[in-house]
Amino acid sequence: MQDNDSRPSCCTPSRSGTSPEPLSITLPSRHLPDTAGMVALPGGEFVMGTDDSAGYPTDGEGPPRTVRLSPFLIDACAVTNDAFTEFVDATGYATEAEQIGWSYVFAGFLPAALRRDSPRPERTPWWCGVSGATWRHPEGPGSDLADRGRHPVVHVSWNDAHAYAGWAGKRLPTEAEWEYAARGGSIGTRYPWGDDLDPDGEYRCNIWRGTFPTKNTADDGYRGTAPVDAFQPNGFGLYNTCGNVWEWCADWWTTDHGAAPLIDPHGPEAGSGKVIRGGSHMCHDSYCFRYRVAARSANTPDSSAAHTGFRCARNA
Repeated sequence: MQDNDSRPSCCTPSRSGTSPEPLSITLPSRHLPDTAGMVALPGGEFVMGTDDSAGYPTDGEGPPRTVRLSPFLIDACAVTNDAFTEFVDATGYATEAEQIGWSYVFAGFLPAALRRDSPRPERTPWWCGVSGATWRHPEGPGSDLADRGRHPVVHVSWNDAHAYAGWAGKRLPTEAEWEYAARGGSIGTRYPWGDDLDPDGEYRCNIWRGTFPTKNTADDGYRGTAPVDAFQPNGFGLYNTCGNVWEWCADWWTTDHGAAPLIDPHGPEAGSGKVIRGGSHMCHDSYCFRYRVAARSANTPDSSAAHTGFRCARNA
């Protein structure tokens, strides 16, 4: 059993310790909550987690356990660039990537000079720490949000997501709420639609197709992020709960589920990493089979990258 500070890191590069001093983030003022685009879920009991042989035991995916949730609302889609622009325009908020001055970008998306001059983590050399990479400039200097208004906002830390949610009169979903919603009513399957990744040859999610990290065929239609409402919704009407972008949850990371309450669990009271769920367009089963609905990972609250976003929830 891992402790709360042990986190998988193969696909989630961390910025922890790189900030010259702790950032002081003032949450923007709330505005009236807008529930448009949210799905009301009744809650109740569901089986969370898995003992699927495809899973990662050290990630704490299991054991499968019955959890009871109160009713809640959750965004049908991840927060978009357009929505985040509205937030920033209304509040003047600066993300941590903007304050620190850099964020992680996949090397294959960068021009040769920028790829060569950007530092790379030892364990994940396909990532580059790019100066000037922010939510407005997803691939660093020279890139922008043209034609990506309906794509998920990325390069946002957990702290940034929390700030947006507070402004919107919402909150981040707990990990249990996220999995319940992501399953869309499915029971025990790898994906909301079943156990077959591409049923009858139909693509249902945006992940890495080909050989990671050298060749992405983009057979599912997208080499990078996809619009937040791409592909079919799940049984509850949620889009892209598998692939596209990792999504921040409210909970601190732990693999010890035995002590957690099984009624509206919210994780430990403290830790060093926050849970992320759903996998991303960079996931491939050869190294990171974490685009399954029970799969989980984590990152430090100040970290950001080009494959991490979020959606919001709200009490019913």
